[in-house]
Amino acid sequence: MKAHEIKKGNVVDHNGTVYQVRDIERSSPQGRGGNVKFRFTLYSVPGGVKYDLSVGGDDELKEVELSRRMATFSYKDGDAFVFLDDEDYTPYTFDADVIGDDAGYIADGLAGSYVQIIDDQPVALQLPQHVTLEVVETPPELKGGSATKRPKPAKLNTGLEIMVPEYIVNGERVLVNTTTGEFGGRAD
Repeated sequence: MKAHEIKKGNVVDHNGTVYQVRDIERSSPQGRGGNVKFRFTLYSVPGGVKYDLSVGGDDELKEVELSRRMATFSYKDGDAFVFLDDEDYTPYTFDADVIGDDAGYIADGLAGSYVQIIDDQPVALQLPQHVTLEVVETPPELKGGSATKRPKPAKLNTGLEIMVPEYIVNGERVLVNTTTGEFGGRAD
C-alpha cells in the first residue's frame, strides 16, 4: 500500500511491528520537483507505544489484515472497558492504557464503535465520529450574551471538558466530535 493511500485508523506493519495510524501530516515542498512527504503518528498494536514515521508519497507500507466488529460499550471492569459484539455478544476487554484519551468519549450504552481484531485478539477500538454526552457543569449564560459567539467551558458526564456555545446549559445532551474533541451541536 502506498503512503498516500493510507488513512487514519489503518493498521500497518513496519519493521515487524504492527501499528495503527492515528495522525497524518502531509508536507508539500515549495520548490519544483520535490516529493510529497508524509509524517505518520503511529501507535503500536497492542501496547500503544507512539512512533513517528516519515516517508515519501510513493513509499510502500504493508497493510495488516484485521477484522472489524461492530460493538457496544457495556460496562467498566475496574480500569478496563468491556464492549460486547453486536452480533454474537462476544465480550472485548480493553485496558485503560489502550483506550487512552478516548476514555472521555465512552459513556453508558455507546453504540457504533468498531473493535479491531488481529489473530482473534482485540487490539484497537475505533469510536464513532460523534458521541452524545451530557453537560454536568457549565457556567450560566450571560444576559445579552447571545449576540456574540463566546464559548465557555463545560464538563461532561464522562469527565471530559470541552468548549461549548453560551446557550448550552447543565443537563443538556450535546454531540462531541471524537476526532477533534469539539462541540458538534445539540443532541436531542
